[in-house]
Amino acid sequence: MGLDLTGADLSRGDFSESWFTDSTLRDVMLVDAELYRSDAQGADFSNSDLTGASLVRTNLDDAILQGATLDRANLIKASLYGVDAAGASCRGTRFMGASLLQVDFRSADLRDAVFDENSFQVTLDGDTRLAGATGSVLGPVVVKEKGSSQELSGATLQKWLQDRGASIEVVTR
Repeated sequence: MGLDLTGADLSRGDFSESWFTDSTLRDVMLVDAELYRSDAQGADFSNSDLTGASLVRTNLDDAILQGATLDRANLIKASLYGVDAAGASCRGTRFMGASLLQVDFRSADLRDAVFDENSFQVTLDGDTRLAGATGSVLGPVVVKEKGSSQELSGATLQKWLQDRGASIEVVTR
């Protein structure tokens, strides 16, 4: 907990059930790393490379993922409450069963990401890329564009996502 691993190359390492709570992991290479059931609450992963990493059931609550690369990462059943993922690249990332609450995805690349009935209470903007994203989500989301902010849910949210090339069904309960 509270480690400073800035710039380290931890690629392909097995960190299952590790504690990275409140750690600094800026510019860290975690390509194809195993972080199953790890706790990274409050960790700073700014500009880190987690391409292909397994973050299954990882606690990322309040983490900073600004500019991080999570392409093809596996975040099945991960918890991402209050995460700042602005500008993150999540191409082909699997968010199945993940809790995405109060996540900032402004300017993020979510192309080809896979969602499966995720809680999806996130912030998006006109620069968030969604083409090819598939699955289903529970809204609402906040969309910030041109100095204004609006909350979208249901059919309105589904149309907004489809207009950006996503094939995501918005589930209402």
